[in-house]
Amino acid sequence: MKINLLMKKEEINHEKIDDTKIAVVLDILMATTSITAALAEGAECVVPVLNESEAKSEKKKYDDEEVCLAGEDGGLVIDGFLNPVPTSLCQHVSGRKLILSTTNGTIAIRGAAKAKTTYAASLLNGAAVAEDIVNHYNGETILIICSGSSNQFCLEDFYGAGYFIEELTKITDKDQLELTDSANSAALFYNAFSNQAESILNQSKVGQMLVKAGFEKDIEFTCKKNTVDLVPKLRGQRIIV
Repeated sequence: MKINLLMKKEEINHEKIDDTKIAVVLDILMATTSITAALAEGAECVVPVLNESEAKSEKKKYDDEEVCLAGEDGGLVIDGFLNPVPTSLCQHVSGRKLILSTTNGTIAIRGAAKAKTTYAASLLNGAAVAEDIVNHYNGETILIICSGSSNQFCLEDFYGAGYFIEELTKITDKDQLELTDSANSAALFYNAFSNQAESILNQSKVGQMLVKAGFEKDIEFTCKKNTVDLVPKLRGQRIIV
């Protein structure tokens, strides 16, 4: 099982994303965490879009009570949209389709859409996603994609990648894993700081921005490893479980 790691979504080579790849997208703060949380709270599905315009166009396909819009652009909540942080978002999603637009995570998911399977993973559900991959594995390369932030490496996604590799390692013969240097570096980093998730996330640039904005509880929520036994997968234009 070959495992490769991309440090940011801008490293995605769209010509190489095909059915020989399994993509695991991480946007720990916050898109893939919010997607996982929303589905756990009963959202019918999540529709990841590229921007505000696409979100509004997608919304027109449904009656108002069927959907909710959430999103941010450059860290600022889009006017008229719900805040996409999980503690507030999850109050609105039960039984509804969530149309989600973010600066990094939803773009990364769309960029990996041509993989054989594209997963949205977080600290909440990494074990469940790892188990699903192992159960259905058929020789593909596992491509872990850190969303990053506006073409910059993100510490929290790197930590999340290491955590996810650790979850794979727990249920796979280590001799059968082939890690690239980027993947191995994330695994080594996680092994050194595995019990310091909240500290790592708070020290990251995005984490500091969230703390400054008063979202400490969302960071705390994000750090709850393996509390959600759901496997969000992209099917067509929707993420479902």
